[in-house]
Amino acid sequence: MDLHDYRDVAENYDAYLDVMYSEHDNYEGFLDFYLDLARTSGKRGTIDVACGTGAVLLHLLEAGLDAEGTDISQAMCDVALEKARALGLCPRVFPANMTDFRSDRKYSLAIIARSGFMHLLTPGDQRKALLNLRDCLTEDGVLTLNTFAPHPIFQAQQMRTGPDDYTFRLEYTNREGRRECIYNAISYDPGTQIMSGNWRFDTLGPDGEVVDRRIRPLKMRQTYKQELLYLIELCGLEVVDLFGDYHGSREDTGRYVWVLGKKH
Repeated sequence: MDLHDYRDVAENYDAYLDVMYSEHDNYEGFLDFYLDLARTSGKRGTIDVACGTGAVLLHLLEAGLDAEGTDISQAMCDVALEKARALGLCPRVFPANMTDFRSDRKYSLAIIARSGFMHLLTPGDQRKALLNLRDCLTEDGVLTLNTFAPHPIFQAQQMRTGPDDYTFRLEYTNREGRRECIYNAISYDPGTQIMSGNWRFDTLGPDGEVVDRRIRPLKMRQTYKQELLYLIELCGLEVVDLFGDYHGSREDTGRYVWVLGKKH
C-alpha cells in the first residue's frame, strides 16, 4: 500500500497540505492553470486523473465545466465525493489505476495534477499510463502532467538516509481537532530512481504526549527531462508546451509542467 491508500491519510490530507504549502508552495497557481487549460482544451470533457481529494476536480466543477475524476485510492475518491456533496455537486468519481482504466467516453483534456505521475514506479508503468491516457483522449485532446528533475544534493543526502531516520515536517490539526506531528524518512535508490520512505503521524494529547503513532509508506520515482521526452515520443505523443511553473514561466527550474498532444 501507499500513503494515499490509507483512510486516515485521505481524511486529513487537505488539512496537512494547507500547512505544508503555507510558506513554500511548489504548486502555487496550479488551480488557475488547470482552470484556464480546461476552458480552452476541455470543452468536450476533462478527466482529473489521480484526483486525490478533488482539489482540481471541484475547482473545475464549481466553474461550471464538464469534469470527472479518478484515483487509484478508494479512500481518496470517498473524500472527494464527500466534499462534492457538501458543495451540492454530484460528479462521477471512480477508483482506477491510470495505467489501465476505461471510460465510456473520450475526453479532450486529461489532467494529472501535482506529482501524481511520479507515483508510477517503473518506466513500464509510465509507458502504460501514457498510452492508456492517449487512448482516452479525443483526436485533438491534451494531456498535462507535472514532474521534477532529480536534485544531486538531495539525492546524495537521501542515499545516506535509513528508514528510521525521521525528520520533522510539520504540525497541524487533524480532522478530530487534535494536534498531530508529521515526520518523514526518505531514501533514494539511484538504480531505480525511486524515493522510498515512511511518513510517521504522531497524534498528541493535551500535554503534548504522543497518544497514537501511525507509519505510512510512500514511494515516488524521479524522472529526468530527457528520459520523459523519449517516453513521450515512444507513446505517440508530442510536447505542445512546457513550463517551469504554473504561472507560465519558460525558465528551466527543474520542475516541469508538461502539456502533451497526440502525434499524428
